[in-house]
Amino acid sequence: MSIKRYGVGGSTGTGGQHLPFAKAVEAGGWLYVSGQTPMKDGEVVEGGIIEQSRLAIQNCVDIMESAGYTLADVVHVKVFLTDARYFQSFNKVFREFFADHPPARVCCVADLVVDCKVEVDLTCYNAERV
Repeated sequence: MSIKRYGVGGSTGTGGQHLPFAKAVEAGGWLYVSGQTPMKDGEVVEGGIIEQSRLAIQNCVDIMESAGYTLADVVHVKVFLTDARYFQSFNKVFREFFADHPPARVCCVADLVVDCKVEVDLTCYNAERV
């Protein structure tokens, strides 16, 4: 089984720091997308939970699609919110992306190392990519 890494070496975080991990790793038909926050060009995009949720999920989707996976391939999503009061608003955005193919999911409240409201990661599987 081969392992393929996506987005190694070119990712930057807040303040332009180099991020020492892959955006995603593929192995045996599985794709693991690293946690994504509402960032563009290495900086957090300001906004409420709705805007930040859309961007964090879209960042995951962009990585996943660039690796050749689709929303139908998403089997599990992990969500980290900084406030439990964001849960219902996050769910509204989540439905926009996953209504047709709902994955398994965990959602918890946690402090994040980036100053934003949400972080999302996802796992995909496609048997044709084994």
